[in-house]
Amino acid sequence: MWPYYPELIGKPVPRYTSYPTAAEFGSVDSYFHEAGFDSLSPNAPISLYVHIPFCEKICWYCGCNTGAANRAHRLTSYLDALHAEIETAVDRLGKQHSVTQIAFGGGSPNALDPIDFVRLLDHLLIAFTAFDARLSIELDPRSMCDGWEALIGRAGITHASLGVQTFDPDLQARIGRVQPVESIKQAVAHLRRAGIQSLNFDLMYGLPGQSCDALVSSIEQTITLSPDRIALFGYAHLPNVIKRQCQIDDSDMPDGATRFEMAAIGFERLTGAGYVPIGFDHFARPGDSLAQACESGQMRRNFQGFTDDPCETLIGLGASAISNFPDRIVQNAKNSGQYRIMASAGMLSGERGVLRTAEDNARGRVIESLLCGGQANLSEIDVPTAMVTRLEQLSKLGLIELGASDIAIASEGLPYSRAIAALFDGYRASSEERFSSAV
Repeated sequence: MWPYYPELIGKPVPRYTSYPTAAEFGSVDSYFHEAGFDSLSPNAPISLYVHIPFCEKICWYCGCNTGAANRAHRLTSYLDALHAEIETAVDRLGKQHSVTQIAFGGGSPNALDPIDFVRLLDHLLIAFTAFDARLSIELDPRSMCDGWEALIGRAGITHASLGVQTFDPDLQARIGRVQPVESIKQAVAHLRRAGIQSLNFDLMYGLPGQSCDALVSSIEQTITLSPDRIALFGYAHLPNVIKRQCQIDDSDMPDGATRFEMAAIGFERLTGAGYVPIGFDHFARPGDSLAQACESGQMRRNFQGFTDDPCETLIGLGASAISNFPDRIVQNAKNSGQYRIMASAGMLSGERGVLRTAEDNARGRVIESLLCGGQANLSEIDVPTAMVTRLEQLSKLGLIELGASDIAIASEGLPYSRAIAALFDGYRASSEERFSSAV
C-alpha cells in the first residue's frame, strides 16, 4: 500500500507531543514555573492533566513514570501532596479561568481506591470551579471492579482509554502484561454501562515475536469490541533508556520491513472497518469528536497525543506532569519523593522546562499542522537551501506535494509523517538516539 524507504523509517524521531520536545528541556526552578502562570491572559480557558504514577502491576515495556501500588502509605502521601498542589495551583491561577477538560493519566488511575479517587475529583471540581469540564481517564482493564464502574457513572466521566496492547496470550507474557480476553471484554462492558461515550484502545505492533497474523487477530478482536478510538503504536524497544525493558527477550524482534508491513496492515484493516484515520497510526469512528475535529481542521496535538480539546494552556498536576503555558513548557519533578516534598510545602514543583522563542512557536505550528492536518504553511519559517533540496527529493518520491510556500503530505507519505515533520525541527541533530524509529 505504501512505498517502503528504510532509510526514512529507521531514522529516530520524536512523537512531537510538544515543540520544543522534552529532549530540549533544561533545569528550571519554581520561579520559572510561577512565571508560566503569570503569562496567562485573563479569563483564558485551561485544561488539567492529573498524573497518578502507580499501577497494580508494572508492565515490562512501559516507559511511563510509574511504580507499583503495593504500599498504602506511598499512595496516601502522594495524594496528600497532590491535594496540596491543587491548592497552590489555584492560588496562582485565581478562579477566572474556565476549565474545559480534566484528564487523569498514569500509571493507572484505577490503581487508587475508588473513594480516594472521588475525593481527588471532588477537590479538583470545587477548587477550579470545573463542574462543566469534560472528564477522561486512562484505565488498566485488569484493575476494573464494580466500585470503579459505579464511580465512573456517578462522576460523569465520558472518555476512557484502555491499555490493551495485544490479545495474544504468548505476547502478553513476553511483555509482562498478562490480561485474559475476558478481562478486557468485562472492562468494556463495565465502561459502556457506566456511560462512557468515547472509548479508546491502545494497541501495539512490532512486539518481540509478534507476527503479522497475530496483529491481525488482535485488530479483529478489537473491531468486534467496537471502541470509538484506536491508537496503534509501534513498540519502541529502548532498554538502555527504559531499564524495565531489559526483562524482555528481544532475540526475535520484527525487523524494519516487518514493522512497516504491520503498520500498513493495521491501517488497511481499521479503515476497512469504517474507522477514520488520524495520521497513520490513530483511528476514530466517524461520529467520534476526534474524527470530527480532524475533519474540521480543529484537531490539536499535546502531551496526551491527538486531541479535540482546543485549549492552548494545559496545567499538569502530579509527579512528572507537564504544563504547557503560552510562553513555556514546565515539567514537575519526576522523582515522587522530591515532588512530595515540594508540593507538600506549598511550592510549585517544576524541575525541567524550556522557554519558547518566536521561532519555536512558528516551527511548532508547522510540525503540528503536518501531523494533525497533513499540510502546513511555511511562510513563517526560514527554509534554507539544504531543506529545499531535501523537500524536493521527498516530492520526487511522491511523499509530499510542494507549493510556493506550503507543503502537503501525500497519501503515500502518511507513514513518514513524523520523519517529514522532523525536517522542520531545529534541535534534532544532537539528540536522535533518544527517540524511537518513525514506524
